[in-house]
Amino acid sequence: MTDASLSTRDLHLTDPTDSTATPLPADPAETSDLREQVEQGIVLLLPRVLNQESGEPAPLDASLMGDLGLTSGKTLELVLELEDHLDIQIDVEDITPDDLNTITTLAAFVAAHVVAED
Repeated sequence: MTDASLSTRDLHLTDPTDSTATPLPADPAETSDLREQVEQGIVLLLPRVLNQESGEPAPLDASLMGDLGLTSGKTLELVLELEDHLDIQIDVEDITPDDLNTITTLAAFVAAHVVAED
């Protein structure tokens, strides 16, 4: 599945008009594919968000805040950039500090919290 073919229809997610709905994870295979796309997107976008030169890609287990210097403001910027890059909408209402530990944990959160767009 390429970035261009990613759609919320394929992800079997929630109805955006239902204000009581919480994001539903897609089937495990689709969630895994999306998680991998999110990981790749984070690695691609991090240098730009952090105003750094593109060099070696950040390891997936690097601490976002400790090792890479991500701040709360830059986290918001990264999430917004991911939404644009992957053409998705992310429900960040339930995000916790644990979700921001590494690229892998953030990608898992994002893959599980994509909501259908209008």
